[in-house]
Amino acid sequence: MNRIPHETSGEPNPFRSVTLDRLRRRTSMKWRTYPADVLPLWVAEMDVPLAEPVVRAVTDALALGDTGYPAGTAYARALARFAAERWGWHGLAVERCAIVPDVMMGVVEMVRLVTGPGDPVVVNPPVYPPFFQFLAHMDRRIAQAPLGADGRLDLGVLEEAYRRAVAGGGRAAHLLCSPHNPTGTVHTAEELAAVAALAERYGVRVVADEIHAPLTAAGVDFVPYLSVPGAGSGLSLMSASKAWNLAGLKAALAVAGPGAAAELARLPEEVSHGPSHVGVLAHTAALSEGTAWLDALLAALDAHRLLLAELLAEHLPGVRYRPGESTYLAWLDCRALGLGDDPAAVFLKRGRVALSHGPDFGTGGAGHVRLNLATSPEILTEGVRRMAAALR
Repeated sequence: MNRIPHETSGEPNPFRSVTLDRLRRRTSMKWRTYPADVLPLWVAEMDVPLAEPVVRAVTDALALGDTGYPAGTAYARALARFAAERWGWHGLAVERCAIVPDVMMGVVEMVRLVTGPGDPVVVNPPVYPPFFQFLAHMDRRIAQAPLGADGRLDLGVLEEAYRRAVAGGGRAAHLLCSPHNPTGTVHTAEELAAVAALAERYGVRVVADEIHAPLTAAGVDFVPYLSVPGAGSGLSLMSASKAWNLAGLKAALAVAGPGAAAELARLPEEVSHGPSHVGVLAHTAALSEGTAWLDALLAALDAHRLLLAELLAEHLPGVRYRPGESTYLAWLDCRALGLGDDPAAVFLKRGRVALSHGPDFGTGGAGHVRLNLATSPEILTEGVRRMAAALR
């Protein structure tokens, strides 16, 4: 993996600031789902302290008693500035943004705006498991257009999925994961423009989950879906939660292209009551003042991708790993190890290391695991050591 390293920001490596003993005092899902002897490298939480601007924004709000309902456009304006500076995208219109509780609840609301019960929604497995869970719960029919063998969008397969989705004459949507979870693939401008062209041809509405957008590897450019030609009827969900470890401070933004503004305007008012005001303050601070912290994080993640490749080559040479272009997640092909469809179950039972179960990601997930890189080098090394020990 030869990439230009990220610029150093002067901020300390955030993964060097928290010890395992301190992490085990946390009470969130990552650290409380499994017994204490299990090393958790699964759910998308990072083992970092929060960026100082975020801590300051939250503690100032608490000291002031500023814990009411969210209001205003500060979050959207901060995201627009971030998008312009980081991605060269100047088309994020604040007036076409709406605050939603989090990205997945935003996905649900956007899909409701452009489809009805029983309508098909195209997804690209292997993909984030809640896509299947949330769509099924809201009575949408899931249409799969699997990624190609190279882990990228297969436009031929996608076109066939679109054709079938609209064959009955109803409405259809495409829930696009960009960057893609679990593979870490960053869709190119050309790929996204091709998606937009297909969506326009077949009348499919694209809803893009872009929560991992700030987490690209060095030398890789993220392209917002709404920035490509022909994507004006699309909708996007964005948030600071993944990049700054703010999942517990609920807030996200729904962003509409010019051709989707009317749909976004129909968003029920009660949706705006779901986000946390303190969450909005935290996310706004992250985007506005937390970029130096983010740069330090990105540099560390680049190093962790290289470290994981080295550790696997030494201890688990049968595992295939293509370092992702984004996210802090690693998609590991363990099929050569002979551990069956769900190797994560074996690693948990025999190695006492928790990874995400590949089959949960749908077609293409059998024989795979997803590993969370966002931890210290020592914990990452111990995790791979435990995986190797599970094979003995």
